[in-house]
Amino acid sequence: MLPGILGKKVGMTQVYDESGRLHPVTVVQAGPCSVLQVRTAECDGYSAAQIGFDEVKTHRASKPQIGHAARWNGKPVKIVREIPIADDAEDVQAGQTITVEAFEEVQYVDVTGTTKGKGFAGVMKRHNFKGMPASHGTKRRHRSPGSISGHATNLGTGPKLRKGKRMAGHMGAVSRTTRNHKIIAIDKENNLMLIKGALPGAAGAYLLIRKSKTARVKKG
Repeated sequence: MLPGILGKKVGMTQVYDESGRLHPVTVVQAGPCSVLQVRTAECDGYSAAQIGFDEVKTHRASKPQIGHAARWNGKPVKIVREIPIADDAEDVQAGQTITVEAFEEVQYVDVTGTTKGKGFAGVMKRHNFKGMPASHGTKRRHRSPGSISGHATNLGTGPKLRKGKRMAGHMGAVSRTTRNHKIIAIDKENNLMLIKGALPGAAGAYLLIRKSKTARVKKG
């Protein structure tokens, strides 16, 4: 089994399990994905499967995308990712289709996506600073970061800003992976996967879902 699938975040809702417990879940349209190319250690130096998701019309795709899709007699896709596989994985072939059925026996997954972009943010929003005092002479400086120390360094010496100094700047729109999400339910007919908890990104964002490697699964 290929240990990953691409999907699109639909939104969040709540579902009850068999024991009557209420779970917050994220609905993901997972697949179907096509295996575009299989990379091997002999040819490429590593073993991986290249999968694609969300087919696009030919006139909306670039010529390299069209040519790459023609190698496996398929249509160009919008998003392409590579998933590492074992060197002796013979069941993964180019042109193969991956659906949510591959995750029927999987209990926990790791999800990778791009977080929501917040634009330019101050230190209170970006780093949870408490801000300046609200009285005693403070005037229009309540959300200020305060002093950044002598010569802009934590040590108080040197002419440059110390690397990693927490200051205002661009927030969000970065790749993040959240781990050990439990799969609550799978809808084969509609290619939907209900994953417990919040996942990175806004509704409509693309996600890479992989089988979890660090989750502690109870046996028996």
